Amino acid sequence: MNSETLRPLFDLPRDLAYLNCAYMGPMPRFAANAGQTAYDQRQRPWELDIQDRFFDQPEALRAEAAKLFGAAADDIALIPAASYGLAIAARNLPLSTGQEILALDGQFPSNVYIWREKAAQSGATMKTVTRSANESWTEAVLAAIGPQTAIAALPEVHWADGGRVDLKAVSDKLRAHGAKLVLDLTQSLGTAPFDLAAIRPDFAIAAGYKWLLGPYTMGYGYIAPEHQSGIPLEEGWIVREGAEDFARLVDYADRHAPGARRFDMGERSGFQLVPAALESLKWLNGLGLDTLRDGLLARTTDIEDAVRPYGAHCDTPDRGGHYLCLALPDHAPKDLARRLMARGVSVSQRGDRLRVTPHLYTDGADIDRFASAIKAELA
Repeated sequence: MNSETLRPLFDLPRDLAYLNCAYMGPMPRFAANAGQTAYDQRQRPWELDIQDRFFDQPEALRAEAAKLFGAAADDIALIPAASYGLAIAARNLPLSTGQEILALDGQFPSNVYIWREKAAQSGATMKTVTRSANESWTEAVLAAIGPQTAIAALPEVHWADGGRVDLKAVSDKLRAHGAKLVLDLTQSLGTAPFDLAAIRPDFAIAAGYKWLLGPYTMGYGYIAPEHQSGIPLEEGWIVREGAEDFARLVDYADRHAPGARRFDMGERSGFQLVPAALESLKWLNGLGLDTLRDGLLARTTDIEDAVRPYGAHCDTPDRGGHYLCLALPDHAPKDLARRLMARGVSVSQRGDRLRVTPHLYTDGADIDRFASAIKAELA
């Protein structure tokens, strides 16, 4: 599907090349409209359909999220943030004195702080995995796994350099040592197929406002069936058996709703959030994950080809196909991202790298604008 068909679905000015989806994905117009309609309806609460708003729409969202993980709807929890889902994982995984938790060097903080705290409480240690310039993250992680490894808390794609982790290879070695795998898929879910059966994570989470093009404060967590009887962070009313019957809520239920629903956040029905998130996920699933993978790789490849003559290039081994982190020449301005924004290009700067993350709405005019701006600043 070409960008000329898709770009009008987004409120993207023609004089702006938005190449910053890893920072925040723009919601499609139809998703934003669904959210606005929900806000308008919220002014008249007496008109809200209880079954639809409290239960049916969240269940529809759960089912759409499950497709992205390659999971069953029962395996998905609705969460507000990556940190929330990671806290669920930390609460429900055993850890003993002398064991290790693996994390990547420079990993996003939400997938570090919770494990530092758990290690400190358990007498375990954090082991930071570093890589050499010509080494992939997969190679570095495989070399770090050993008998003391209890948990590997990893992304699929590193948020700063775009390097990919071969999660199947890592999972196989972890299981050989009896270790657990916790994934933050915020920078990858929805950009390519996720092979759940091969990777077999214990927990996997994703915030919904980046590549999933949804609202802030709505995310998704996969909880493997063997962990679904665990301890949630909250004890909300709506995750209990029989919660649909408002007349009997004080007939307190001991049993939780089935599957991963016990781990849902409080107020998970999010009247203003769920309708928008649902429309975005339905659209992504309608496009198909193979289409997303191929289209995003084609765009990042075209972008790299366009700017390579000016000294910007990707030197990350085995990068994620949707993710381009450009190494810059020594004379590049320290405030390059700000300068590019002044020329109508939105990207992110992470240290000495420029993070360029398009989506399927990115077209040839966007790539030309970026290349011209890079030429003006670097050539």
